Amino acid sequence: MRLIVDSGSTKTDWICLNDEGDIVFETQTLGLNPQVLDEYIIEERIINNYDLYQNRKNINHLFFYGAGCGTTQPKKLIKKVFESIFTNAKISVKEDTYAAVYSTATKGKKSIVSIIGTGSNCTYFDGENIHQKVTSLGYVLMDDASGNYFGRQMIRDYFFEKMPFDISQKFSESFDLDPNIIKDKLYKKPNPNTYLATFAKFVVENKNNPYCSELIRKGFNLFITNQIEQFTDCNEIPLHFIGSISFYLKNELNECLKKRGMILGNVLKKPIDGLVEYHLNHKI
Repeated sequence: MRLIVDSGSTKTDWICLNDEGDIVFETQTLGLNPQVLDEYIIEERIINNYDLYQNRKNINHLFFYGAGCGTTQPKKLIKKVFESIFTNAKISVKEDTYAAVYSTATKGKKSIVSIIGTGSNCTYFDGENIHQKVTSLGYVLMDDASGNYFGRQMIRDYFFEKMPFDISQKFSESFDLDPNIIKDKLYKKPNPNTYLATFAKFVVENKNNPYCSELIRKGFNLFITNQIEQFTDCNEIPLHFIGSISFYLKNELNECLKKRGMILGNVLKKPIDGLVEYHLNHKI
């Protein structure tokens, strides 16, 4: 059996296929980002899932596409965990940009594929291979326009009293903004990036408010400048997007791209269905 896995920082989608390509089971766990979680938390999240634990010895191939797997050490960490659980499986670990490309791009056609969800990144697809100029340094230094970017900006604006009164009051009524709780979540609990991203729902729900509208435009423009415009033909080829932020703010994203003469391509909330199709079509 093949197990196909798409993992963000917030959640992980798992689909198991038998040799005929039929779905054996589908399930979901919390995110498995190895840059912000240690091996014990990752292992716990997997073995506590009934379907995964019951079928762990029946998996022959495991294809994992995950946030935080763009460098060597996080890849090694998560592969080590998988090898201890799925003992009979051949394991492939790739960063989440591959999942985004496989589920949105067309083979033989150039495109730029971006992920804007809890985190964000961008890659170039030449029709055959993937190219990345910028190595992601995670949510502290990068991740423009992502869920954790918007959460971070809103919390800062709230405490620096940069929010207009009406939206500030609404923001305080929507979340527990006790400074001690915020600091505990950010500096003592796992997944601080995911915690920050929980605030992004607010900017989506209030996107027509002038403050939120400006914040959205600022985030997208930073992403376009720092990520998309690194590729010289970005005005000539389609720009595909994966992730909840790009999905729910598709119109706002398209407006920012249009102003720079760029072409919006496919926009998907998550790539798991496209990944299954990719593996079935390529018989891997």
